[in-house]
Parts: sequence; C-alpha cells; structure tokens
Amino acid sequence: MNNNQPPDNHTPDRRKFFITGAATAAAAVGTAYVSSSYRSSSDVFIAKNQKYSGELVRTIRDGLLACEFDPATIRGKRVLLKPNLVEPSRLAPHMTTHPVVIQAAVEVFRGWKADVTVGEGPGHVRDTEQALIESGVMEALADIKMPFQDLNYQEIKAVTNAGRACKLKEFFFPRSVIEADLVVSMPKMKTHHWMGMTGAMKNLYGVIPGIKYGWPKNVLHYNGIPQTVFDINASVGNRITIVDGIDCMEGDGPILGTPKHMGLIMVGQDLTAVDATMARLMHIIPERIPYLELASGLLGSTDDRQINQRGEAWQPLADPFLILDRKHLKNMRDSNDNFVS
Repeated sequence: MNNNQPPDNHTPDRRKFFITGAATAAAAVGTAYVSSSYRSSSDVFIAKNQKYSGELVRTIRDGLLACEFDPATIRGKRVLLKPNLVEPSRLAPHMTTHPVVIQAAVEVFRGWKADVTVGEGPGHVRDTEQALIESGVMEALADIKMPFQDLNYQEIKAVTNAGRACKLKEFFFPRSVIEADLVVSMPKMKTHHWMGMTGAMKNLYGVIPGIKYGWPKNVLHYNGIPQTVFDINASVGNRITIVDGIDCMEGDGPILGTPKHMGLIMVGQDLTAVDATMARLMHIIPERIPYLELASGLLGSTDDRQINQRGEAWQPLADPFLILDRKHLKNMRDSNDNFVS
C-alpha cells in the first residue's frame, strides 16, 4: 500500500469526490502568494486516547513544543484563540469546539505569559451571546475569567488580499484579528457537505465579520469557497492550530452530521499539513479537498513525505468518516459551479 494515500477500500464515487475548479484557480494564483513561513517539511502532532476529562493542558503544551513552537515568541504578545461555534446546540456538542479544549489552550498560553483572548464570528448565528450559551463556552470562559471578542460585530479594517485566488481585492478583518500577534485556529474535526471536510483552514472563515459579509458569510461563498479559504489563510498573518478531534462529526457536516468518536488532539504550525493529515485520518485523499489543493506548496505541505509526524503516526488511527455521496453534492453545488462531475 502507498503510505502517502489512505487505504483503498472505498467505492469509486467515495474516492473521486470534490474534484473542483480549484486546479484552475491554483494555476491562476501561481506565485502570487508564497508564505514566508512555509518550510519544505512540517510537523504535525497527534495525541490519541484523549478525553475531555483528561490532561488536555499537558497534551496541548507537549504538542506545541513537539512541533517546535517557541513560547518565547508570544511572551507579552496578543494571542487570539478562534474556536468553531458555527451553530451551537446543547443537543449536538460534537458540532463545536468543546469548552474544556478552549480552557486548556487558554491555560497553556497564559502559562507562557501571553495576552490571551478568545474570539469567534459564528457563520450561522447572528446572536453570538446565544451561541456562547448553547455551546457552553460562556460558562467555561467565565470560570477562567477570560474575555470573549465577538468578531461578527467588532470594528473592522481593510487588509489586502494576499492570496488573490478569488476576485476580492481586500478583506475586512475585526480589530482583534488585526491586532493579534498569533491566531490559533481551534476547529472541530468534521465533515463538510460542500468541501468534504472542514478543519484548521476552513475554520478561519470565522474571522470574517458577519456585519460586512452576511450570514452565513455569503460574500465568501459567491467568490468561491476554496479560493476564499485560501485567500483568508494567506492574509491573516501568523497562525497555528489546535484541533478538537475527540468527539467529531461525520455525515452531513458541518451542522447536521452525526457523532463519531476519535479521541484525538492535533497540533501544528502548518495549517495545511494538519488539515492534510486530518483528511488522511478520515480516509480522504487530501488533494481532493479543494482548498488543500490550492494551498499545497504555497501555504504549506500536503505531501505526507514532507510532514513529520510527532506523537502518534496517523496510519494506525485512520478510520473512515461517512461522507455524503456525489449525487447529493452535485445537487448542492454553489452558484460558482466549483464542483464538476
């Protein structure tokens, strides 16, 4: 078996999904953006047998250090933790980043003397306070005296689109994103009915303010989901990721899917490499995810040979996620016709 691809035990439809116009867009991007932090190899840390009642602080700290993160770089600096609170419901805790993972990350960065805050701009919920209540995050942040920044309604500032994969010349980012020295994407490991999966890169849609782009960020959708995911990641600045892969979502994600337990925490400084590894854990070929196809070699690495596995290797942990079939996806293709048969 080729170690660079997931095991070939799925139907042809299952393996050939999400071939999109991303390749065309990648050609158009060319060398428009190459991250100054992009390296020929990337570290991705995976911890197995994780529980929300476990020692998550130690796991996250050890993972960041294993990925060569230098705590000295954030001492006295502003760190913005950006969880996924897309459309919280107490009946579906597998939909959003678990509050105790957020608490653990706060403790890690506070321990390294960073100026930490938590912020999110939920894509489907205009009432952010309700999202905080339903997700349990409001209570969790109150317990640790942590402020929350509503990225949907903060004052905004235009930033040049550094990726230029889509037609938007600039993005309007909230103050907390612009002022952050480090943005930490904290996604839930989930499927996505249009993109196949959503992870560290797609999670940064939540730094785009709803007051400017609508709900659910329709301006971005109209300009191409893969392209805008790429461009936002190219434009945000310094970013790393901590992934809640303990209780995940499969099926009709990112909102209507069903629970799937994986018991994983993932950490990395290269969001593209982490997402590529997440895809392999789901038995998805990373290059079939449109935004990963765009990002590969520009924002980070998707090549398994260039990804250094820290902690656990992904191969023994891989477990197929249920994903909507191609017929369903064809019916849900967006107005830009990003998907092809």
